[in-house]
Amino acid sequence: MTIFEVPANAVEPLQVVWLILIAVLWIGFFFLEGFDFGVGMLVPFLGKDDRERRVMYNTVGPHWDGNEVWLLTAGGAIFAAFSGWYATLFSGLYLPLFLVLVGLILRGVAFEYRGKQPSLQWRRGWDWAAAIGSFLPALVFGVGFANFVKGLPVAETAVAYRDTPVPLFSGTFWGLFSPFALLGGLLFVALFITHGAIFLSLKTRGAVHDKAKALANKGGLVAIVLLAGFVVWANAGYGNLPGQLSWLLAVAWIVGVVAVVALGFGWFMNSKGRDGFAFLGTALSVVTLTVMIFCHLYPGLGFDNTLAPNSPLDITTAASSPATLKLMTIAAACLVPVVLAYQVWTYVVFRRRLSTKNIVDDTVTVGARAV
Repeated sequence: MTIFEVPANAVEPLQVVWLILIAVLWIGFFFLEGFDFGVGMLVPFLGKDDRERRVMYNTVGPHWDGNEVWLLTAGGAIFAAFSGWYATLFSGLYLPLFLVLVGLILRGVAFEYRGKQPSLQWRRGWDWAAAIGSFLPALVFGVGFANFVKGLPVAETAVAYRDTPVPLFSGTFWGLFSPFALLGGLLFVALFITHGAIFLSLKTRGAVHDKAKALANKGGLVAIVLLAGFVVWANAGYGNLPGQLSWLLAVAWIVGVVAVVALGFGWFMNSKGRDGFAFLGTALSVVTLTVMIFCHLYPGLGFDNTLAPNSPLDITTAASSPATLKLMTIAAACLVPVVLAYQVWTYVVFRRRLSTKNIVDDTVTVGARAV
């Protein structure tokens, strides 16, 4: 069986399983990398001196590269389980994906190279690189997943696979920036900043903790308003699921409301100085928001097939063969627990709070010599 040989109404269990597993991978990425992005965006603004900024870096230093594995695994899972989905996205959305890649590279290089020189100017430059490298992926992912909820337009083309027209992305780059998509981009940025600020409150003491808490109190309100608007707009404006899937729209509404309530809970707990409960609230908000988005991705995988009625891209037509999905399921059952155990272990090892008391000031200004 090839990716275009399955009837659109013959959804197989492993296809659903792998869509759920891909959703879990994105949930893990947004939950873990979300506070990484937030901390990165806050570094130039929240840290008043190099010692405070180094404390901020140290909160995510042991984890950020491991957290990115969730993104790589999600991309690999889409490629292997839904090759038609992967091919259409990567053939039609080169520029957005390139912007994500630029941001991730810029942020990774900033984390690695910042401490190579004692110059304050050198380090401040990399601080801005980390902020920009964290902002770009957050914005692009927000715009991208909002477009998945709305439905990316695809149309049949002259390209054919076994005499079946291959639907490809028929929109434009600037067409991706609809008002709803821009709301999604702003939401992801605001939500990750709030998530990152509360993570800093959880992981630090002293001045950094106090400033992160104060910022989360203000930024959290903005994130709550944006999230509430996004949930209502997504479910009321783009909840056009088939009749037999009306229950899925109900689930989307429920988890969307839970996302708003959880973020409000996190904001309230942060204002009361309950750092652990505050982080639990923002984490639950990120998780349930992602679940809501994936409710809209079934069964069309985020595509609008109006212009491709004869060969729509959906969970059946874009899927790989049953043998491939079965083999992947066996591999995932063996490897995913190992990855989860490793990640949990790293967070247990680096669970203690940080402060500037243990940071030595090793910076020099331009023209001065390092001791």
